[in-house]
Amino acid sequence: MKHRVKRIVGHKVIRTINHIVFGVILSTFMLISMLGLAACSNDTRSTSAEADTKNEASQEDRKNESSQEAEQQSNTEKNVSNNSDKDEIFEGNFTIGISQFAQHGSLDNCREGFLLGLAEQGFVEGENLTIDYQNAGAEMAVASQIAENFVGKSYDMIMAVATPAAMHAYNAAMDKDIPVIYSAVSDPVAAELAQPNGESVGNITGTSDALPVEAQLKMIREIMPDAETIGILYTTSEANSEATVKIYEELAPKYDFELVTSGIATSADIPLATDNILTKVDCLSNLTDNTVVESLPTILDKAFAANIPVFGSEVEQVDLGCLASEGVDYITLGKKTGYLAAQVLRGEKTANELNFETISESFLYVNSATAEKLGVEIPQSMADRALENFSEIGVLK
Repeated sequence: MKHRVKRIVGHKVIRTINHIVFGVILSTFMLISMLGLAACSNDTRSTSAEADTKNEASQEDRKNESSQEAEQQSNTEKNVSNNSDKDEIFEGNFTIGISQFAQHGSLDNCREGFLLGLAEQGFVEGENLTIDYQNAGAEMAVASQIAENFVGKSYDMIMAVATPAAMHAYNAAMDKDIPVIYSAVSDPVAAELAQPNGESVGNITGTSDALPVEAQLKMIREIMPDAETIGILYTTSEANSEATVKIYEELAPKYDFELVTSGIATSADIPLATDNILTKVDCLSNLTDNTVVESLPTILDKAFAANIPVFGSEVEQVDLGCLASEGVDYITLGKKTGYLAAQVLRGEKTANELNFETISESFLYVNSATAEKLGVEIPQSMADRALENFSEIGVLK
């Protein structure tokens, strides 16, 4: 019994100790677990807070970046705009004297085209460009005075419209450092403004409005298949007209035409010369003769009275009442002249380094009202090909 009691007591003690140890271990484990959960919770909250902070910072950064990008884009647009303005207007101030020999549509168009061409190249009247425009009224002495006046004022450039104005400008500026740019000069070589190879004879260059004579003769033959004689009025003192008359004389026989010419000295000779030549021809073919073109209304009135067609040399003459024309576009010619002038003003080239230029393409213009008045039929193929067909007669408006 004593031994059994001792074993029982011993077992109880052992069980009690085991319970205590197990309880301590369990408590320790639970405490560790609780501490771990708390730590994880803190870490999670910390991580979440850090993420929120990072997100807020990222969003703020994106806002700042977007703001910076918008500002940069705005500045870029401003710079582009400013650069565009700088590109459009060439730096400096320039004065050009324009000497136009006569007042008529083709020369006016030439001057207008010249200013357009300059503007496209950064030289704009009223901004960096001053224009002194003078018209000689088809008077040689006045053209000379205008040129001398421009030279005396030491302008940056002289622009001369038509052969007589160009010749006087070149003579006046020959010993000066003033470039001369011309336009509407039919034959620069004949006018001694260029060498036969196209090179300049001095500080001068420009553009030529050489008439497409052969195209004109073809057109006249197509409209008037039975015509035999063509009459031409021209000014004997205009070198461009004399040169063109020679081309007509060479080519007219090729198209079975006889040529009748009448030279005049001044516009005062026009009425009598017109009356005389109209009795000898089937039609008149006009040149870009400045004196004759300026008197075109008088010529047309007399030609209508005699029922004789007058063929023009450019669009403005057809608008006035000429039957048709194969001619150059004088706005385009003027713009080409402006491009040449811009090269000189920018200092890229001197005038004597630039060969004169021409326009090779011609355009057909017809006046259906004139055809109806004269009883002339314009072939449908030509009417369809015409760049412009006028339905009114300018001199009769």
